[in-house]
Amino acid sequence: MTETRKKRVMIYVQHLLGIGHLRRAYLLCNALDSNRFEVHLITGGMPVSGPLQPDVKVHQLPPVRSLDGRFDNLVDENNKPIDERWKKHRCDQLLALFHNLSPDALITETFPFGRRMMRFELLPLLKAARQHPGSPTIISSIRDILQPKSKPGRDEEIRQLVDEYYDRILIHGDEHLATLADTFSLATEIADKISYTGYISEPIKTGSQSTEGENEVVVSGGGGVASLPLLRCAISAQPLSAMNQHTWRLLVGPNIGQISFDQLQKKAGKGIIIERNRTDFSTILNNCAVSVSQAGYNTVVDILKTGARAVMVPFSDAGEVEQTLRANLLQKQCRIVALAQNDLTPELLAAAIDRAANMPQQTIELKMDGAEFSAQLLNEWLDAR
Repeated sequence: MTETRKKRVMIYVQHLLGIGHLRRAYLLCNALDSNRFEVHLITGGMPVSGPLQPDVKVHQLPPVRSLDGRFDNLVDENNKPIDERWKKHRCDQLLALFHNLSPDALITETFPFGRRMMRFELLPLLKAARQHPGSPTIISSIRDILQPKSKPGRDEEIRQLVDEYYDRILIHGDEHLATLADTFSLATEIADKISYTGYISEPIKTGSQSTEGENEVVVSGGGGVASLPLLRCAISAQPLSAMNQHTWRLLVGPNIGQISFDQLQKKAGKGIIIERNRTDFSTILNNCAVSVSQAGYNTVVDILKTGARAVMVPFSDAGEVEQTLRANLLQKQCRIVALAQNDLTPELLAAAIDRAANMPQQTIELKMDGAEFSAQLLNEWLDAR
């Protein structure tokens, strides 16, 4: 590695349902770019534009998405089920990208702790990386809380992949709130490879005098379609809440189609604004009376950073418990009001919003500079090679 060229990083990310994984990858890419890395983002989900810095290079693989939260029905951009021929074609493209880029570091977002359905291309990629002259530093980038594995042997399978291929694991969370051992039974066996970076978050814009969202009830659904029941329920909850004299603003993600968006607008009564997600979301959260959302990583980070009073209805379809674990941890610290998805009714949601509105505003001291610290760690690791 010469001093005259930038260190080259290849980041693989696959979003299947929402866009949370992709958004976290965007912020990591921007931090690496700001720290003078040459950054190549390999994305395999449906194309989504994002706030990437101009020098970050994006390589789009043939896109794939999941039809539901079980992640066992994968379809291509034409909604056709993917087959072995499609998988081989995409794997060949990914391997060609790797050999062409010859990166100093390879980062796989979530894998091997998740995205098991993408093994058809990730295992060949990892093997190629290990056999490559001057093998890159291989890193797994994961969020604070994993989806615990229900099938016997899965944690052992993950540990074996870490042992065989991975040099480092970046956990984008704060160990004072959650540790890897909380959701991965063999965490102590790979402890020497783990680094907690703090949460990855967008910096709050300072100096803004905007009053957008001031004293409102803001209902946000992230980027995926799974939030549609929450958005519909919020419309029905509005007249039942003591906050019904406040403006209610519902932010609708890009993966919710126009027909559903129009239906929300038609259903909304007086005092309810229905609009698409906004780039000033952190400003709206900072100004709002109450935030209502699911408990996905990115939304939770935004809420914690702004100090918004919050109701969280964690996504729990198809046995998903990651969001429930995160929401329960925060509720135990009296930071939010959690409402189980199975308990979601207009009456209970209205009551939860009223409780949250009367909570004292408080913060939790957590590390929030995860992208910047990840870039610093990567610099140190590559310099030490």
